[in-house]
Amino acid sequence: MRRTLPLFAGLLTVVMVLAGCGSPAPAPAPGTAPSGDGAFPVTIPTAFGDVTVPEQPRRVVALGWSDAETALALGVEPVGAADWLAVDGDGLGPWVQARYTTPPQILGTLEVDLEAVAALDPDLVLDTRASGARDRHDRLTQLGVPVVGIPAGAENYKTTWRDQLRTVGAALGKPQEAARAQADLEQRFADARAQHPQLQGATVVSGARNTLGEYAAYTGDSGRLAFLQELGMVNAPQIASQRTDGFSVPISRERMNLLDADVTVMQAISKDTSAIADDPLWKAVPSVAAGRGVLLSDRDVSQAFSSASVDGWRYALDRTVTPLADAAAKAR
Repeated sequence: MRRTLPLFAGLLTVVMVLAGCGSPAPAPAPGTAPSGDGAFPVTIPTAFGDVTVPEQPRRVVALGWSDAETALALGVEPVGAADWLAVDGDGLGPWVQARYTTPPQILGTLEVDLEAVAALDPDLVLDTRASGARDRHDRLTQLGVPVVGIPAGAENYKTTWRDQLRTVGAALGKPQEAARAQADLEQRFADARAQHPQLQGATVVSGARNTLGEYAAYTGDSGRLAFLQELGMVNAPQIASQRTDGFSVPISRERMNLLDADVTVMQAISKDTSAIADDPLWKAVPSVAAGRGVLLSDRDVSQAFSSASVDGWRYALDRTVTPLADAAAKAR
């Protein structure tokens, strides 16, 4: 059986996050209470039932994909964080506006060291974009503090950027800040759509190539396609019709024509895209041969595009809309 693209292992090295405009409010130091505008206690519906946060969290551990940068964007500085993108250091890429005053302890991603988390004495654990596995959630609840997991109705790693933002905002007592951040990003997408009408209805395939040379195309449950759909683009029908339990479908080298669309976007699940650029099979994809392939060769841009966070997508919008629009114009 052919191996599928190892998305999450690769995403540790391929995700990006966007930097927004303006000056963010300084994040409070760990162990201090941020100034909140939400009322406590607050009850949050999750896939594991309702979770009540009794009072303003003071020591937050952010374990889910983009949970830490989402908390930072809302003015809360986690004491522990998971470095899903393998950026090292404090786990924040250059696309994140707010920075830590005191770096958090970097914790595990797929596997979490429960003792390390407990040693941080958290009063809230965020795990809003994660596997959604019951055993992971049950282990975290052993800490005896509120664990805000994936939202009700969400699936493994498929939490949307809006749901993540609203859920984290509610848990931190920052619903108004979350609403403002959502409105800002939605306006940026609206502006991009208005400025580049050629994107409307353009079919697109968003794919990736792993270090083994295997290609895959992302499905409608992926944040990458969600970004492109926010711009008015449409998932190519030959990919949309594929059945998958995850959010990508493998593309064999014998069927590279499945990557063809008005625009084809490609990333590398590694730091180097030269293997894609030099691959004759990639070059032979009709859209690529016609100059409508968009290769995300800048690692920061690639990671930001994959982040499905407010900061990441601001950053990605500033750097991808023009090449996407130029490629879409060639298909008209």
